[in-house]
Amino acid sequence: QVQLAQSGGGSVQAGGSLRLSCTASGYVYSFNYIYWFRQAPGKEREGVAGVSRDGVRTNYAASVSGRFTISQDKAAHTVYLQMNSLEPEDTGMYYCAAASITGCFGNWRQCDYWGQGTQVTVSS
Repeated sequence: QVQLAQSGGGSVQAGGSLRLSCTASGYVYSFNYIYWFRQAPGKEREGVAGVSRDGVRTNYAASVSGRFTISQDKAAHTVYLQMNSLEPEDTGMYYCAAASITGCFGNWRQCDYWGQGTQVTVSS
């Protein structure tokens, strides 16, 4: 089993920055990909960014490319999402998720493990 503990988030004005953290514990070598998803009220959960455990591959949604950066501290089993130039459209609940074998960036239902979620609110 893998546990994902999130921290960070909060409220910020448009143009501001926030950083989210996701720390894995348990059998941390059982997953190959870790992602950030978000869900706005009334909308489908969507992939925001992802990184392979070896750090070689990254994915970004078009809507955040150039503004968000995913990174990881392998020794600390922690993945970060640095969010800059935030927009009101970035508001939502943000979740980190891990996938064991295949990626789940395009289909959140295929992810194996989930963090507890953290709220990000961007005001105009």
